[in-house]
Amino acid sequence: MLAQRNVVAGSRPAVNARIAAISRPQRASRSVVAVKAMKVGEALKDSAEYYRVLKTSEGKTVTLASFEGKPLVLFFYPKAATPGCTKEACKFRDEYSAFTEAGAAVFGISSDSPAENKAWADANRLPFPLLTDPSSILRKTFGIKGDLLGLLPGRQTFVFNKAGKCVLSFNDQMNAEQHVAEALKALKA
Repeated sequence: MLAQRNVVAGSRPAVNARIAAISRPQRASRSVVAVKAMKVGEALKDSAEYYRVLKTSEGKTVTLASFEGKPLVLFFYPKAATPGCTKEACKFRDEYSAFTEAGAAVFGISSDSPAENKAWADANRLPFPLLTDPSSILRKTFGIKGDLLGLLPGRQTFVFNKAGKCVLSFNDQMNAEQHVAEALKALKA
């Protein structure tokens, strides 16, 4: 219980409003709290976000469930059109044929709007869709921690095999291009 100061009613409207706000019951927050991070060996279908509809940079919608039975690469990046994210996405672009030869679907995911993602994808000729994760709900559900003291959304790549099991969870904010090599290695294992 918070302590309240004695204030004569009507003498200070701003103070009275604060006291009234403090004494009101607080509503439960609607934020998503990750119970645990997605770990190697866990099934994608066990994720609370398996059926979440996500908007693509191509103006379509997808769910992770729609890729059941197919290898899946999800790379979470902090912000479209930034130097590190551009290096990472362009490396995925340059190695895209190796991913398709392995039968994998590749998606980049950020909280950028579909329009921002489309402009960035077009400018860099990205052959794979970028997904919008509004409010970073998917990022939180997968347990991706922020980097640089929490100031920057985490950069993390997940690879799921045909059975939907996580075979790679790789996090490295500073070596963005290494995500591609690690993802390919996991697909070939």
